[in-house]
Order: sequence, then structure tokens, then C-alpha cells
Amino acid sequence: MTNPLSLTVVLSLSAWQGLVNWLERNMLTCPSRKYLHLECPGCGFQRSVITLFRGDLRASLQLYPATIPLLFLLGFVALHVKFDFRYGAAIIKYLYLGVATIVLLFYIYKVLNHKLIV
Repeated sequence: MTNPLSLTVVLSLSAWQGLVNWLERNMLTCPSRKYLHLECPGCGFQRSVITLFRGDLRASLQLYPATIPLLFLLGFVALHVKFDFRYGAAIIKYLYLGVATIVLLFYIYKVLNHKLIV
């Protein structure tokens, strides 16, 4: 007799894998990259999220270092909308500033290392 918990885990992992595969097949095209042949400050985010969902943290950070802080920011904003934290707005402001700083520094790094031209 099969264990219902193990069956649930297998089905959940299968659904997760299907979602990640669907995301990979349906990635959006960056207009800047397509028409100007230059990467924008957001290029690499989709690939980074998919890599993170596959469980490769190091590769995800190499593709786009702001992925984890950005996902944390989005999660905190959702929780703040639901529960209205006392200092939630201030925390969101500082998290946003941190994420913007990471994105800007990574873009400057790509500019200095000539990694913008596709």
C-alpha cells in the first residue's frame, strides 16, 4: 500500500517541475536586447528565477544578483498588504532602495566588463 504523503510529495514535485519547464519555454523577449542588441538592467532576471526554482542558488546569483532580494521584497509587500505591519512602508522603502542599488551596481559591472553587447 502506498503512503498518501509520499504520493502527495511526488505529485507536488512533478507539478513544480512542470511549472518550471513551462516558465522556461515561455520566457519573454527583452525589447532592448532584441532591437538594440544591448542588455537592459533587467536582463537575466527570468533566467535567474528559473535557475533558482531549479535549486541552483550560485548560478542564479551569477545571472542576476538582485533576484533573491527582489523576490523577498515582493513577498514582504504582499504580506504588508494583507497584515498592514506597523513600519511596513518604511521597510519596503529601504528594501526597494537596496534592490535598486544592487541592480545599478550589477549593471555598472556589466558596462565596465563589456558584457552588454549581445
